[in-house]
Amino acid sequence: MVKRHPLYGMMAEFDNAEDLVAAVRRVREAGYTKIDAFTPFPVEGLAEAVGFSASRVPLITFIGGLIGCFGGFFLQYYPNVIGYPLNIGGRPENSWPAFIPITFELTILCAALATVFGMLALNGLPTPYHPVFNVARFQLASRNRFFLCIKGRDAKFEVEAAKRFLTGLKAVSVSEIES
Repeated sequence: MVKRHPLYGMMAEFDNAEDLVAAVRRVREAGYTKIDAFTPFPVEGLAEAVGFSASRVPLITFIGGLIGCFGGFFLQYYPNVIGYPLNIGGRPENSWPAFIPITFELTILCAALATVFGMLALNGLPTPYHPVFNVARFQLASRNRFFLCIKGRDAKFEVEAAKRFLTGLKAVSVSEIES
């Protein structure tokens, strides 16, 4: 059972990306698993160091595309073959080559919508409020500072131990994050 801590976590501020990546690796080696990093620009190797796994967005896109493909085909197949079959010019009722444009368009539409909404859901967006916004210096994450957060729901998290550990990682400052 995961213990709940009154704090959201502990946040360390770093001057540069190299110190942040090194700190993330040290934190992972120490056994912390519930961590997050915030940077003003993409940092190569940070995602792997934090432990992000492969994304499920491609699978969601594929499933959305399949739904659009079958839905678009059935949308035309049912009225032309089952609901209201008409013999126009001797063509077959299931004239599938004529169904391709709409089937293709609905495949792309549903795949794109599934991608957008799946990405938003997996990222937990929209998030108008996040506890890290309580740290006064966090506004610098969009300018020139790098932040590492150990979350309070981590099994190994203890306030004083985490604070001592983060202070020893070349952190400029260490702050408690209130929920």
